[in-house]
Amino acid sequence: MRITHSKVRTRIVIVLVAFLCVFSLLVGRLIHIQVLAARYFMIKTHDLIRRNLPVPAVRGALLDDKGEPLVYTASAASIIAVPVQVKDKSATARALQRIIGGTELGLYKLLSKKAAMVDIRPRGRRLGEAQTKAIRALKLPGIYLTEEGKRTYPYGDLAAQVLGVTGGDGQGLTGIELTMNRVLEGKKGSIQFVANARGQEIPGTNDEYVAPVPGEDVELTLDRQIQQFAERDIENVVAKYNPDSVTMMVANPQNGQILAMANYPTFNPTKWQTAPPQVYNRNLAIWQAFEPGSTFKIVTLAAALQQNKVSLADRFYDPGYYEVAGHKIRCWKAGGHGSQSYLNVVENSCNPGFVQLGERLGKEQLFSYIYRFGFGVKTGIALPGEGKGILFPLKRVGPLELATTAFGQGVSVTPIQQVMAMSAIANGGLLMKPQIVNQLVTPETKAVVKSYPPSVVRRVVTAAVASQVRSALESVVAQGTGANAYRDGYRIAGKTGTAQVAVNGRYSGTHYIVSFIGMAPANDPKLVAYVAIDYPKPQGPVFGGVIAAPVVGNVLADSLAYMGVKPSVTGIAKKYRYGIDPILTTVPSLDQRSLIDAKRTVMESGSLLRVQLVGSGDYVMAQAPKAGTKIKQGGVVRLYLTAASGTIG
Repeated sequence: MRITHSKVRTRIVIVLVAFLCVFSLLVGRLIHIQVLAARYFMIKTHDLIRRNLPVPAVRGALLDDKGEPLVYTASAASIIAVPVQVKDKSATARALQRIIGGTELGLYKLLSKKAAMVDIRPRGRRLGEAQTKAIRALKLPGIYLTEEGKRTYPYGDLAAQVLGVTGGDGQGLTGIELTMNRVLEGKKGSIQFVANARGQEIPGTNDEYVAPVPGEDVELTLDRQIQQFAERDIENVVAKYNPDSVTMMVANPQNGQILAMANYPTFNPTKWQTAPPQVYNRNLAIWQAFEPGSTFKIVTLAAALQQNKVSLADRFYDPGYYEVAGHKIRCWKAGGHGSQSYLNVVENSCNPGFVQLGERLGKEQLFSYIYRFGFGVKTGIALPGEGKGILFPLKRVGPLELATTAFGQGVSVTPIQQVMAMSAIANGGLLMKPQIVNQLVTPETKAVVKSYPPSVVRRVVTAAVASQVRSALESVVAQGTGANAYRDGYRIAGKTGTAQVAVNGRYSGTHYIVSFIGMAPANDPKLVAYVAIDYPKPQGPVFGGVIAAPVVGNVLADSLAYMGVKPSVTGIAKKYRYGIDPILTTVPSLDQRSLIDAKRTVMESGSLLRVQLVGSGDYVMAQAPKAGTKIKQGGVVRLYLTAASGTIG
C-alpha cells in the first residue's frame, strides 16, 4: 500500500494528540497530588512517619449531693518504652533498676521485646514524685512517661455497690462506674514523635504532646451523712442478729432522689478482686427480689380506699382466720383480734382483714393498682443489674392467689420498687422514677454540663387517699405493730413486714426476711426509709416490728435532725405498752448552777435519773444530755464541773 504525505501527517497529528493527552493527564495528576490533594497526602505521610503513645485521660470523680468526692482518680506517672529507640538496653535497664527497683535482667527483657511499645510493669506503674523526677532527669532514649490514674476511696467501703469498681484499664465494671462510664472516661491524649520505618525516632524532630480530655465528674444524689447513718445501723443489726444479708435505702419522696443505699455484705473497693462476685457485682437494693410480706399491704389499702371499697371506720370481725377456697388463712395472733375497725386491721397487720379487701377489689382492680404502683417492671434507676420481681399472671390468679397477694405473699418485689411505692403515698399520690445521678459537672470549672430533673411516672392515687394512708400508717407506729419505730416528735409512719422464705418449694419455719418501711414526718414527709433483713437469728421470735422497725426509726430521726427538721408536738400519741416500752422522763435544766442545787433539782423531779460527775468543783458548767431531752427513767445525766461560780455563765 502506498503511503502518502497526507497519511504521514495524519499519523503524526494522532501521535502528537495522544502524547498531549497523556502529558495533560500526567500534569493533571501532578497538580492533583501537589495542590488539590496535598493535604490528604501530607496527612497520610504524617501518619506513616509519626508514632503515637497513648496518654490516658483522668477519670471523672463520683461526688455526693454536696459536690464532695466519694471516689476520685489520683494520677501518677507510668513508664512506657519504645524498644527500637532504646540505644543501649543494658545501660537503660541498669538506670531504671536503680530508680524503680526490680531486677536488671527483667527490665532488659522488657526493653528487648519485639514490640512497638512496652509497658514497664509492674514497678514502672504509678511512680512516686521522686521517681518521676529522677527518670525525667535522665532523658533516656525510648523511655517515655505517661499519666496513669488510680481510683481512690476517701470513705472506704461507703456505698461500695452503688459506686462500683473499675478494671485494670480504668474501665467501669459495676455500679455507677459502669452505667456512667462513657462520661467518666474522658478522651485519651498522646505523645507523638517522628520515626522511620523501623520505628526509630528521626534525629532533629520534636515530640508533640496532645493533652487528654479529662472525664466529667458525676454528682450523685447520695447524702454522705445519711448514707453513714444507714451503714451504722446495718452494722448494729449484723452484730446483734448475724443475718445473711441486709439492705437499706433512704429517699426523698418529693423528687425520687435516693439519699442512701447500703448493703451487707459489702467489700473494700480497692481490693474488690478478693471479694466474692455475688458481693461486689450485686446491689441487693435493686437486684434482690423476695416476698415482701405485710409492707405490701400498703398497696392493697390504698387501692381499696381509692375504689371506695372500705372506710377506715368500717368494722371487721377477726376470729383468727379467713377461709378461702377450702384453705384457712390464719392471723398471726392466735384466736384473732375479734371485732375491730379497719384502722385497727392496719395497726394490727391483720391478714384476714386484708384478704377481705382483696376480695372486695377483685383480681383485675387489685393487680391494676399493683402495676400502677410500679411493681412487676424495672424502675429504670441508673444502676446495672436491676430486677423486676415476679407477679402472678392475671389468668392464673384464682381466689387463693388473690387472697395471698392482698397481704404480700406469693409475689416477689425488689426493695427499690417498695421505696418508690411508699414515696407515692408520701408525696400525695405520684409515682416517681428513682434518681441516683443528679448532674454532670466539669472537673476544672465545676460548671454543670447536664442535669437530671425529677421525673413523674404517673399518678396512682389521689392526694386525699394518700393522706388517709399516711394517717393510718402513723397510727401503726404510734399504736400498732410498728411501735419500735416511734421516735418522740418526729411523727414516723410505717409498716412492718415478716415474710417466710420458701426453701425447696415449702415455706421455712426458721428462715424469714423481716422488714420495715417508713416515712417522716407523717404530715409532710421529707424522707422515706426501708430496711430488709434476711435470715436474722435473734434469741426470741422473729418479727419485723421487733428487729427492723427500730433501724428505720433510728435512721429517720437522726436524718431529720441532721436536716434541721424540728420535732413536732402534734401527731398521734403513742400507746404505752406495759412491760415493753420504757418510761421516758424529761431531763431538767441543771447547768449554770451549784452542784448542790443541781442534785436537789434531780431528786425533786421524781425522774429517778442518775447523776454522773465529770471533773471537779462545786459548780455545773454543762450537762449531757441537754435540758428538755427525753431519756429512759433511771438514765444517766453527766454534769461537767468547774471550781468557781465565776467561770460559768
